[in-house]
Amino acid sequence: MEEGVLGGQGPDSRIRDVASPLVSSRLACSRCTLRCTKLRGVAGQLVALWHLTSLDAPTVAAVWALAIARCAHLHLKPWILFLLAGVTWTVYVMDRLLDARRAINARDLVVLRDRHLFHWRHRRWLVPIAFCTAIAAVGLVVSRMPSVACKHDSILAAAALAYFSGVHAKTRFPRWLRRLGSKEMLVGILFASGCAAPTLSRLHSTESIRLVILSLTCLALLAWLNCAAISTWESQATSTNFPVAAALLAVSGLAIAIVIPPALALTSGLLSCAAISSLLLLALHVSRNCLSPITLRALADLVLLVPAVLLIPGALSG
Repeated sequence: MEEGVLGGQGPDSRIRDVASPLVSSRLACSRCTLRCTKLRGVAGQLVALWHLTSLDAPTVAAVWALAIARCAHLHLKPWILFLLAGVTWTVYVMDRLLDARRAINARDLVVLRDRHLFHWRHRRWLVPIAFCTAIAAVGLVVSRMPSVACKHDSILAAAALAYFSGVHAKTRFPRWLRRLGSKEMLVGILFASGCAAPTLSRLHSTESIRLVILSLTCLALLAWLNCAAISTWESQATSTNFPVAAALLAVSGLAIAIVIPPALALTSGLLSCAAISSLLLLALHVSRNCLSPITLRALADLVLLVPAVLLIPGALSG
């Protein structure tokens, strides 16, 4: 498995030859970074591992999927959450491994972060687990997913595959197509669509569909903001676009939440949670120079879990 995907014979065999001398020093730095989190207690270590093992994205996806479903007064079965989290985790693992592989081939290790190095160092067990998770997801789709939902999700899967191919394939999208949207925006749209898909496929009321689409749009903007923040921090850019966007999203979310009727308290609460997440991202941006890169990256995803408060029994009497 690993030989065929991440190395092996042929042109790609040079990866191992390049990786040994070039990645060893970066891997050592990655291990030191992780050990440093122990100085900040068990919580810091767990948050770092949560990020390094790519468990952050599926956690956020599951929380938002549950929150969106609760706003629509629906209950998601456990297999749906496993499917969503499993697919999200597999995609993120393979994305980071392919990023690492491409950087090593190009001898451009400057672009690699702790998450890429962690995945490359542990690829011997991450790849088999990702393969098993993908097989389990396919089995769930075939055995459990209704045909109507399968048709809707197949469109989303095709879009995700097209994005994934455009990012990692040797033949990229045409320049005119790439100008239509940034990578961060596309990630935000796909991520939010995946979280809202389980609920949208089960709704029949036009009013409920509109409310879910409103939540989807809010999550897409928040996910885009999250990706934009990380891109800004890792490139050490000084652009003021991100702080302005974060403030606008926070103000807009709170404004819409206020005018929503009391009968839709859960939707109002979800928009308020998104606004709080935006403000927390802005706070991280302000204090970014006081945090280590791995801590900053992990917290950027941790602040997206604010909607978890809506899942508490009795929250907003929903």
